[in-house]
Amino acid sequence: MKAETLTRADLAEAVHEEVGLTRQDCAGLVERTLDLVAEALELGEVVKLSGFGVFQVRSKRARMGRNPKTGEPAAIDPRRVISFRASHVMKARVDRAEHG
Repeated sequence: MKAETLTRADLAEAVHEEVGLTRQDCAGLVERTLDLVAEALELGEVVKLSGFGVFQVRSKRARMGRNPKTGEPAAIDPRRVISFRASHVMKARVDRAEHG
C-alpha cells in the first residue's frame, strides 16, 4: 500500500467539488480554518473536532537525555508540544479501512 499525502490544495479541491464555491474561495476557507486551529493552539486552547479528534498543547518539563551519536548526557529544555488524540469514531474508520 503506497502512502499518499493529502495537501491543502487537495482539501480545497474537495471542498470546491462538494460545495461548488470558486476554487479561490475554497482555498481561502481551508486556509482560514487551519489558521483558526493554529491560533487556538498558540493560545493553549483545546481544539475538539467531534468525530475526528482532539488537538491540545502540553507542557513538557526540562529533563536529562542523551546525545544518540555520542551517548553523552544532554539537557533537554522545557517546551510545549502539540498532541493529537483520535476519537473512537476515527479509530474505528481507520481500522475498517485497513481491514475492509
